[in-house]
Amino acid sequence: MISLCCLCGLANGTAVANEVPQVANVLARHITSLNGTWHYIVDVQEEGYYDYRMKPMRGGFFINAKPQRPEDLIEYDFDKAPTMQVPGDWNTQDERLFFYEGTVWFKRSFNWKPCGDHRTLLYFGAVNYDSHVYVNGKLAGHHVGGFTPFNYDVTDLLKEGENFVILKVDNKRHAEAVPTQIFDWWNYGGITRDVLLIDVTPVYVENYRLDLAGKEVDKRGTRLVAFNVKLNKAEASQQVILDIPELKMHQVVTTDADGTASITFKAKKLQLWSLETPKLYQVEIRLGDEVIKDEIGFRTIETRGKRILLNGQPIFLKGISIHEEKPNGGGRANSTEDAHTLLSWAKELGCNFVRLAHYPHNEYAVREAERMGILVWSEIPVYWTIAWTNPDTYNNAERQLTDMIRRDQNRANVIIWSIANETPHSPERDLFLSRLAQHARSLDGTRLISMAMEVTSASNFKNRLQDNMHEYVDVVSFNQYIGWYRDVNDAAKMSWEVPYDKPVIVSEFGGGAKFGLHGAKNQRWTEEFQENLYRENVAMLDKIDGLAGTSPWILKDFRSPRRVLNGVQDYYNRKGLFSDRGEKKKAFYVLKEWYERK
Repeated sequence: MISLCCLCGLANGTAVANEVPQVANVLARHITSLNGTWHYIVDVQEEGYYDYRMKPMRGGFFINAKPQRPEDLIEYDFDKAPTMQVPGDWNTQDERLFFYEGTVWFKRSFNWKPCGDHRTLLYFGAVNYDSHVYVNGKLAGHHVGGFTPFNYDVTDLLKEGENFVILKVDNKRHAEAVPTQIFDWWNYGGITRDVLLIDVTPVYVENYRLDLAGKEVDKRGTRLVAFNVKLNKAEASQQVILDIPELKMHQVVTTDADGTASITFKAKKLQLWSLETPKLYQVEIRLGDEVIKDEIGFRTIETRGKRILLNGQPIFLKGISIHEEKPNGGGRANSTEDAHTLLSWAKELGCNFVRLAHYPHNEYAVREAERMGILVWSEIPVYWTIAWTNPDTYNNAERQLTDMIRRDQNRANVIIWSIANETPHSPERDLFLSRLAQHARSLDGTRLISMAMEVTSASNFKNRLQDNMHEYVDVVSFNQYIGWYRDVNDAAKMSWEVPYDKPVIVSEFGGGAKFGLHGAKNQRWTEEFQENLYRENVAMLDKIDGLAGTSPWILKDFRSPRRVLNGVQDYYNRKGLFSDRGEKKKAFYVLKEWYERK
């Protein structure tokens, strides 16, 4: 039995731990995993936040209002509650929660021992969507957003011996949220990524960045490399050491009054990361006794007119869109093994590029793609009808964008930051998105900015892309569903005009088919219909001036509550080239053959 009288301290809602900025490369730190078995309680009517003014009811276990009497606090034996695995989603671990959107409480006990003056951070890879975190009954913090990491300094909340963490997780949709109330994928709830305790010294490396300082290279293959580091505190005169043994590089930088330092140095015979040879260098960063190891690649990405250049050479992005869903069946993907399977399917298709839609995917996926020589488009869930005029909505989107960039800024394969998908045009939308684009560029000027636009002008088989956001992006990308949502069987007649001197990516196209359902090529939902749709679409796409890549929708069938057609969709979006069980549909071979010719 856990008595929660200690929760009196959170009655006024004030956090007693510090949320600290995202810590880079957490897996290279001194960590203790809290993954595994967690107890959980489903709280449909928010009984967990108990109001002392109501008659006490058994089953509640937290209070929101300040109690007037000790007996108003409720006890609950959490350890008799059922369990599920973390990381994981509740939808596929408890059949009663398959469609559930609401609150679930989680609890995990663990042992902890202090280590001198070291600090302990509590890290979450992602929790969907709204989470309140309690450590030993005290509020550590509140986070909003389902796909980016966050962490708290919980040192002062811990005690030697047994401790416990409790999370209130709520995945209900809201009009002012990011994403908003309506979106076309499964709203997997829960603690969906790693939970870790990170041991750090009082002054530690919070974040760092190592990349090329420009595109120039001399005749001997010498390039300029930039290293930037930021400490968690504004501590001057701290020495940070950078070692790249293979390059025989040893650099020492000293922090300024802001706790930051930077240096630019020459690297001889530097081998660039490429699709064919995804070279990664072993890197060590040291601050006192702290040693952080990473694998980092170097490459250039730029546009020139209507071409995308990787390492100075034109490249066609042979891509596919992917949702973060397990490869065989459903459920949130959350491991290197999941990522390797999905990315191997993409490689088999002939892809050199993946669009990780419609939110930042887990770090394992990005790193595995980097090791496999696959370029990445990474996106935040500014999707469809966002609350454009709500300041909190913008701040939420900007926070997610910042966290996405900070986490993956050292991954050579990430070449595009995407700020939105299929957003209806309006002055308010333009202001919102232009601010995001400018913010992304201020954080990272070395990568390309894009977004998935919509084609809003079409008549007499002529399609023209017009979007005020064209001036803020480096690559003009748009979604089109000729042959599925409009103009069925007319793809061959279509012409496209993109009136901007920028590369073009068709970020979505495709149509649905149920694996194993066969019929005429004009019979919807058959593999033959999807196969013919792809044939006509790739012939049409070949005629687009400045086409620099595509990422059809989508690698595999994925769950969506919007897709209810009984016997065909069964709550799956069936536009996958693989079924939800990994079976290839006939359209797979059409796209594979086209990519072989590109």
